[in-house]
Amino acid sequence: MKQIDSFNVDHDRLNPGIYVSRKDQIGEETLTSFDIRLKLANREPAMDIQAMHTMEHLGATFLRNSEVWGSRTVYFGPMGCRTGFYVILHGDYKSEDIVDLTKDLFLFMANFKGEIPGSKRIECGYSLSHDLPMANWESQRFYDQVLTNLGYENLNYPI
Repeated sequence: MKQIDSFNVDHDRLNPGIYVSRKDQIGEETLTSFDIRLKLANREPAMDIQAMHTMEHLGATFLRNSEVWGSRTVYFGPMGCRTGFYVILHGDYKSEDIVDLTKDLFLFMANFKGEIPGSKRIECGYSLSHDLPMANWESQRFYDQVLTNLGYENLNYPI
């Protein structure tokens, strides 16, 4: 059985940051998958499920409504390990190409107030599982601790 590339990343050395997880060719087109890593894997508690669920709704709403990135957004969703999110964009990109987008995304989530988009019972598969204050906190924490101080080690997987 073929090993999945992301399983070969040394998670004990992985910092929070923005990483190109993979690039897939579909005909002439490229899809770039990003690993937006908020937590130190296996070294700090994973994110709360309800906060992540809220961040998923907010993130997808922000990205799909972006004038520049909306038509390029294929997917935004949580990692099963609860340490971050995957973003899939149509196009061939490097981590550096989406730094400003990621900053805007996390500021949007940090500052969002009001009704969570798509969170009504008729719109969501588990509408009771949301936590906006914790989603705001996680987003602000990532912005302050990581996105304002990005270095090589936050944009490139450890070798």
